[in-house]
Amino acid sequence: MPPTTAPQDQDEAPAGADALLDALQHQVALFARRAEQTRLGGVGQARNSMDRAAYLLLNRLDQDGPTGVKALATGMGIDSSTVTRQVAPLVESGLVKRTSHPDDGRAVVLRLSPRGISRLEQVRASRRELMALLTQEWSEDERTTFCELLTRFNQALSELQATHS
Repeated sequence: MPPTTAPQDQDEAPAGADALLDALQHQVALFARRAEQTRLGGVGQARNSMDRAAYLLLNRLDQDGPTGVKALATGMGIDSSTVTRQVAPLVESGLVKRTSHPDDGRAVVLRLSPRGISRLEQVRASRRELMALLTQEWSEDERTTFCELLTRFNQALSELQATHS
């Protein structure tokens, strides 16, 4: 006698959708592991020479300009104490400068130093080269679509994190 299947509940996703979501979560898990293993650091001399936290902080300071710790933390979706802890070695190595806020001398503003700008561009160039290598057989449309979808995915993760904080 053949097995019987219960009628599918209207609230359940079809099995094909479940399989696709399973495949998606598996690929995201693989990506996260491989990205962490390689740190997607780039190629050449700058490969793996800057950790993810440093890269994201330097990149944010480059985009936003001189920024206070609290604003930087808010913009990155992390705690101020985390920013303070992560910025300390960047200041020590001369990549970031602490200066007084122009309007409130008591407040501290972080900014990229000339050395930080140069180092960030080296790392960006190396990572750009890696992205070119990894997607060398992709069309420009495929690269654009992947970037747009990955951006949407990251935004959704950020929004989810914000609602659960």
